[in-house]
Amino acid sequence: MTSKTALSRARFEDRFFGIVRWFVIAFLAVITVLPFYYMVLLSLKPIDALLLDPGSLWVSAKDFTLSTYEDVLRSTDDGGQGFLNFLVNSALVSLGTVALTLVAAVPGAYAVSRLKFFGHRRISTLFLAVYLFPTTLLAVPLFVVFAKIGLSSSLVGLAVVYVAQTVPVTIYMLKNYLVTIPASIEEAAALDGASRLQTLRKVILPLALPSLMATGLYVFMIAWNEFLFALLFLAADPDKWTVSLGLAQLSNGIEVPKTVLMAGSVVLTIPVVLLFFAAERLLTEGLTSGADKS
Repeated sequence: MTSKTALSRARFEDRFFGIVRWFVIAFLAVITVLPFYYMVLLSLKPIDALLLDPGSLWVSAKDFTLSTYEDVLRSTDDGGQGFLNFLVNSALVSLGTVALTLVAAVPGAYAVSRLKFFGHRRISTLFLAVYLFPTTLLAVPLFVVFAKIGLSSSLVGLAVVYVAQTVPVTIYMLKNYLVTIPASIEEAAALDGASRLQTLRKVILPLALPSLMATGLYVFMIAWNEFLFALLFLAADPDKWTVSLGLAQLSNGIEVPKTVLMAGSVVLTIPVVLLFFAAERLLTEGLTSGADKS
C-alpha cells in the first residue's frame, strides 16, 4: 500500500511540475519577448500614429514605415543620427577587444589549468575577484593614465581598457574548460615531439573551440554594451562614439521622437542577437562544458 501511494505521489509530482514548467517557460518568454517586440513595433511607426494610439500592439500597413531607421543610420552631415558610423566604431572596438582578450587569456588559462605553482588552485578565484572590482573606482585613474600617453580619445585606448576588464573573467571561464581536457592527449603529443606551444596551438585550441566561441561572444557583448568608459574616453569626439554612447545621447535629445529612439535601440540590439543565433550550438557547448569541474 505504501509503495502504491509513493508511486501515485511520484506520478502526480511529475505531471504537476511538468505543467508548471511550461507555464514558467511561457511566462519567461512573454516578459522577455514582449518588450523587444514592442520596441520593434514602435520603431516601425510614424510618430503621429504612435500619439494617436500608443497602446496598440500592431502596426497597420498604412502606418508601416522604415523612415525611422533611415533617420537613425543616416550620417549627421545629411541630417541623420549617424548610427552607421557608431556601429562601425563599436564593431572595431568589440572585435579588437575579443582578439586581444583571447590572445592574452588563452596562455594564462592554460598555465592555470596545467602548470603547478604556488597558489595555482586559488589564482583563478583571484582573477574573478579582480573582475568584480568596481569599475567606477578605476575610471578616473585610467583616464588620467591614458590621457598622458595620448590614448584618451582613441578607439584603441578604449579597447585596451576593455581588455583589462575582460581578461580576468575570460581566464576564469577558459580554465574551467581546459581542466576537462585529459592530460593524456598532451602527453601523446609530447611523445610525438611537439613542444608545449605546439600542443597548445594544434591540440588544445581545436578542442577548446566551443569554449573559445562562448567566451568570445561574452567578451563581445561586454564591449558592445559598455557605456561608462566609452563616455569618459570618447565624449569629446562624436566621430568616434560607440553605438551605446550614441544611443544615450539620442535619448537625451529633446526633439528626437521616441520612434527614432526605439529604432536606435533595435540597431543596438540586433547584432548581438544575430551573433547568438549564429553561434547557438557552439555557445551552448561552451557554456555547459567544464560545468562539473573547477
